[in-house]
Amino acid sequence: MRGNEDIMKIDRLIGIITTLQQQKFVTAPYLAEKFEVSRRTINRDIEDICKAGIPVVTTQGANGGISIMEGFALDTTVFTEQELSAIFTGLKSLDSVSNSGNAEKLAQKIGGSSVISLTEHMMIDLASFYKDDLATKMDIIKQAIKESRCISFHYCYNKGEADKVIEPYLIVFKWSDWYVFGFCKEQQDFRMFKLRRLWDLRMTEDCFIVRELPEEKKQFGTHMADDYVIKAVYDASVKFRLVEEYGPTSFIEQEDGKLYTEWGFTSPEMAVEWFLSFGSEVEIIGPESFKERYIVELEKMLQIHRSKI
Repeated sequence: MRGNEDIMKIDRLIGIITTLQQQKFVTAPYLAEKFEVSRRTINRDIEDICKAGIPVVTTQGANGGISIMEGFALDTTVFTEQELSAIFTGLKSLDSVSNSGNAEKLAQKIGGSSVISLTEHMMIDLASFYKDDLATKMDIIKQAIKESRCISFHYCYNKGEADKVIEPYLIVFKWSDWYVFGFCKEQQDFRMFKLRRLWDLRMTEDCFIVRELPEEKKQFGTHMADDYVIKAVYDASVKFRLVEEYGPTSFIEQEDGKLYTEWGFTSPEMAVEWFLSFGSEVEIIGPESFKERYIVELEKMLQIHRSKI
């Protein structure tokens, strides 16, 4: 395709200019081997670079080669050091869930790998413990989005397991996890699917026409109301978890040192999961209907474990 050839040529021209800036003097055979093209192609590239206003000098003979005219330098101070640091920090964090190495590639284009040192004071690893699996999934989804092709996968969630086919639109990092956002064929609506819960991911042959995203769907879950309010008292030993999840002002410290909360949950099921994770370090105050539901869940657990004794 002509478009892909043009993109490859632009990348190659940028690469040649960057090489000349860094090494000052190179040979045509060296560039041909480096960019895996013929010497004739390199000669045409040099002509195009000259037409763009960058004076490239070629010399013949045994010691001949290619260089940028002495005294000429491209302005590489477009970004401040702080701006470059922010750019590379962002790219390096994305590299933690990708096999592309974009941070290093951009550093070489801008001015050598030493630029990476700007970000040494900060490291962001978005991959958690399943980097290889996550990177593969993201590569497939990104390719499907680029080509406007559907993806299929097997999904495990609170309603069970099911095979899904969606039109992928975005890869989203939210709630400390990665999701694919797309139009679900079965539900005929936009949905979020957690990447850790899906497997057998494939890009299908079916193409789709890109839909316009409704504004409310771009909020990615902020429409979920936390209006199921529950009152509870926590032991001081789990204060760190409350601070981590909801912040230091999310509870009232009582005279006995225990922590009182009135929080909203999206559903009773979500609330049960939350409180069970605290074991005996939490006491539910109300409402009574939820206390009864919670007690039923505890009795089920007790029966299961007693039957094994």
